[in-house]
Amino acid sequence: MIPPAFDYAAPSSVDEAIRLLQENGDDAKLLAGGHSLIPLMKLRLAAPSFLVDLGKISELKYIRDQGDHAAIGAMTTHRTLETSQLLRERLPLVAQAAGMVGDAQVRNRGTFGGTVAHADPASDLPAVLKALRGEIVAVGPNGQRIIAAENFFQDIWTNTLDANEIITEIRVPYGRGRPAQAYEKFSIRASDWALVGVAVDVERDNGSISRASIVLTNVGSVPVRASAAEQALQGQQASADVLHSAAERASEGLDPSPELKASPEYKRHLARVLTRRALQAALQLG
Repeated sequence: MIPPAFDYAAPSSVDEAIRLLQENGDDAKLLAGGHSLIPLMKLRLAAPSFLVDLGKISELKYIRDQGDHAAIGAMTTHRTLETSQLLRERLPLVAQAAGMVGDAQVRNRGTFGGTVAHADPASDLPAVLKALRGEIVAVGPNGQRIIAAENFFQDIWTNTLDANEIITEIRVPYGRGRPAQAYEKFSIRASDWALVGVAVDVERDNGSISRASIVLTNVGSVPVRASAAEQALQGQQASADVLHSAAERASEGLDPSPELKASPEYKRHLARVLTRRALQAALQLG
C-alpha cells in the first residue's frame, strides 16, 4: 500500500508550523507521530498534499509539575507518559492507560497530542483525559485558547480545533488526596484497539465517595460519560456491593454501534463488567 504523493516539511517551532498550515490551506495535515494518519494515507482514505511534521519541535516535549496540575507537551510520547514518575504518583490513570496503547513501537512513536487531536472514540487516552477533566491548549493565528476535554470531542475523528490551530499542551488537574484511579479495557489481542474501555477517577472524603468520574471508550462516537454510575456512587461508602450496584448502571443510555467483533449488547455487557473491575482496582477492593 503506497500513499498518494505529498510534500513534506518539518518545522522547528510552533509559529513556523502555523505559518505552513496557513500557506497550504485545506491540503495540509499535521503529523504528530503518524500511527493514525499514515495508515489512512496508505489505504487512500486520506490524501493530504502537504504534511507538516511536528516531530522536531522540541518545545512540545515535556511533563511539568505546575502545582495543581501536570502540564504535558503535545509531542510527548506514550512511552514517556507511561514511565513518568510524576504521572505514576499523581496521575496514575494517565501512565497506566498510556502503557496499554498499542505495542512498544506505537508507544515510542505515538504522541499524547496526536492521539487527542485524532479523536478516535476507540482510543484510550481521550477517555482518560475526559475522566480527569483535563484541558487542551491550542495555538493558532489568532493566539491561544484553552478547551475543556469535556467539550473537545465532537464526533468520530472530529474535534473543536479551528483551522490552522495546533495543540501545544495538555493540562491534567490533580485530585484531592491520594489518587484512586484505574483504566480497564478489553481487546481481542493485546495490541488491538479496545472493544470497550473504562477510565475511572474517584475522590473520597471521610471514607465516603465525594466524586466519581467514569468515562467509557468505544461505545459511541466520542468518549461517553457513565453518568448513572457516577451518580450511584455519590456519597456512598465504598464497598464491593456498592461498586457492583453502580457498575450495573454503567450501560444505561448506551447505544453502541455494532462491529465485527462485538454486538451492541456485548459492548453494554463489557461496559458493566469493566466498570466494576476499574472501580475495584481504583479503590483497591476485591
